[in-house]
Amino acid sequence: MATIVSYTAHPRRLTQALLLVLAAAIGLGAYSLVALGRYEQLPEQLPAVAIGTGVLIVLLQAAVMWRAPYADPVILPIVVLLNLLGITVIESVHAANEIYGIRTSASADRQMLWAIIGVALCIGVLVLLRDHRPLRRYTWISAVVGAVLLLLPLAPVIGDSRNGSKIWINIAGYSFQPAELAKIAFAIFFAGYLVSRRDTLALAGPKVLGIQLPRWSDFGPILVAWGFAMAVLVLQTDLGTSLMFFGLFVAMLYVATDRLSWLVIGAVMFLPPAVFAATQMSHVQTRITCWLDPLSRENFSSCEQIGQGLFGLANGGLFGTGLGEGRPDVVPHAESDFVFTSFAEEMGMVGSFALLLLYLLLVQRALRAAVGISDGFGTLLAGGLGFVLALQVFVVVGGLTRVIPLTGLTLPFLAAGGSSLVCNWIIAGILVRLSDAARRPAARQVPGAAPPVRREAGASA
Repeated sequence: MATIVSYTAHPRRLTQALLLVLAAAIGLGAYSLVALGRYEQLPEQLPAVAIGTGVLIVLLQAAVMWRAPYADPVILPIVVLLNLLGITVIESVHAANEIYGIRTSASADRQMLWAIIGVALCIGVLVLLRDHRPLRRYTWISAVVGAVLLLLPLAPVIGDSRNGSKIWINIAGYSFQPAELAKIAFAIFFAGYLVSRRDTLALAGPKVLGIQLPRWSDFGPILVAWGFAMAVLVLQTDLGTSLMFFGLFVAMLYVATDRLSWLVIGAVMFLPPAVFAATQMSHVQTRITCWLDPLSRENFSSCEQIGQGLFGLANGGLFGTGLGEGRPDVVPHAESDFVFTSFAEEMGMVGSFALLLLYLLLVQRALRAAVGISDGFGTLLAGGLGFVLALQVFVVVGGLTRVIPLTGLTLPFLAAGGSSLVCNWIIAGILVRLSDAARRPAARQVPGAAPPVRREAGASA
């Protein structure tokens, strides 16, 4: 018979503090090795970077101890380590460009500034958002905000088109990708919408070719999401962003209803627009050509970026050239779109697998929080944010390794760019808050917080 037991979590303040120190030590060590490899001396700004990193991790630790003492102790150390590794790779690319003078790139100093802003916003989320459930009140507001943000690059004057995609806005000389912030708003909207309608969406409908379809009356939400994703694809010519938002909705539908048919339906519905993009959009056609055969004589000039990226991956070998010893300057946008190839060249296949393991562990912790939360809104929100991170990593790394064609998404916490880094730090803060709600015992619930989680232990006859 089954036995019901209560799982009582304990604060892991010391564990998180030690992991934060370890993450900072690894990141600062890697940052120092880049300067040693490029200039044969320690970086002049190392003391300032070390002090700044120390202050930020102290503030993060204090915020967690104050507002989320039962939070998962692994999430923030992973994020800090990924952020520091990203700064390290960006500095390596920038230094190589200065030495060899092939092209210009973003500097690590700018990324450090965005990291400070991101950490500040993460702390703000922890301090101001004491309970995640009030976010459900803003379900439809989040939908409107997300839609406005996503369509903002189409506005005159501030809209900015790059590489054939209209996904940027430019204000006073500063660029921002509003889709990064829109994904948070849409995750809140999808969680609030689906938690109130998952029972009707889970009802059985007609069965076609062995697939249990939903009722036609319940098919409206996915049609609206599909139509909005197609509008982004056609108007902004950005297959990656439309895939991310439609995939987010379908994945959260599956979490809400536990029906595999939603995944099949979503894949079938996204196939026609993907074919349209591949046949009607020139830059998508070029990416598919480079995916199929980038190293042929007739394609090499137009596929130079992916070709040089593949050479960089090969040059890394098993253990890499060493930090500060590679030539990432040969690859265009090596600090942003191709930051993974820059990292893989200097850290090798072993380092690349370790990096992917960090992402896998971060996503696993998000899903663990989703399982532990007792309210449906929190479960969907944590699962949706975890899926967004996983999808971005898969699409980016898959595109660079030619598993799938390239898209316009960025590698979370690693790629250069303020909009991506800042918004991902906000996601990290929300995940910390959700994990605290999942692990907090009943006797120590804050007002309005989620009730304790009861788990079913193993069954015996």
